[in-house]
Amino acid sequence: MLTIKPIHTELSGAMLVRVYQNRAQLGAAAGLEAAGAIRALLASKAQVRIIFAAAPSQNEFLAELAAAKDLDWSRITAFHMDEYTGLAADSPQSFGAFLRKALFNKVRPGTVHYLNPAAGAEAECRRYGRLLAEAPIDIVCLGIGENGHLAFNDPPVADFADPLPVKLVDLDDICRRQQVNDGCFDSLEEVPQQALTLTIPVLLSAQWLFCMVPGVSKRGAVTRTLHESVSTACPSTILRGHGDCRMFVDTDSFGEVFS
Repeated sequence: MLTIKPIHTELSGAMLVRVYQNRAQLGAAAGLEAAGAIRALLASKAQVRIIFAAAPSQNEFLAELAAAKDLDWSRITAFHMDEYTGLAADSPQSFGAFLRKALFNKVRPGTVHYLNPAAGAEAECRRYGRLLAEAPIDIVCLGIGENGHLAFNDPPVADFADPLPVKLVDLDDICRRQQVNDGCFDSLEEVPQQALTLTIPVLLSAQWLFCMVPGVSKRGAVTRTLHESVSTACPSTILRGHGDCRMFVDTDSFGEVFS
């Protein structure tokens, strides 16, 4: 299998961190490795269940995964990890619409479960939670936010022992401003103030986590993730305790240049 060699590798807690020269290499390496994990799972079980993040930071990874050969997507059930309230389902800022364009329309998973906040937040949280609980989650493909959030578990609402699988949250200002910085919205006023999000225990329940974090805007979050004490002040610090989390960063987000 083709591999792309990182320029630096280290452990942070139990988490394997690999540094690549740029985001293109990062995305390609992560996509190749995730595809290999999916193949291994498909060889040992009838169905594979994967949760995907939707963000520009995932673009290169999703492109590589969509191009992977010999993956039987008809045996894959896909979820996404968060969705804004108050947006039309076909809005370009909708995370469901993002993943349809970037991945699902290209590979045609056997089943895709979309979050639909328009159905009513409480009812939709219960419905999606039931779907998630039908069988174990195999893989989560995620990033981390500028504030260290996982999905939309921003520091004020993150709970490492959350009793709910899915919940309605208020988005903090750093999170909302990131959506402008990423080019998803033209102004802060356009960014919704609430969203539905899968909670941290659900994300951590997966057998494998693939975490892709490119770009200089994420440097502070990556540094905190790797070096701060584990706490909800930076929710992504919890990743260091997962048994099989692989973080892919580039020199921009890692903050060091290697010769």
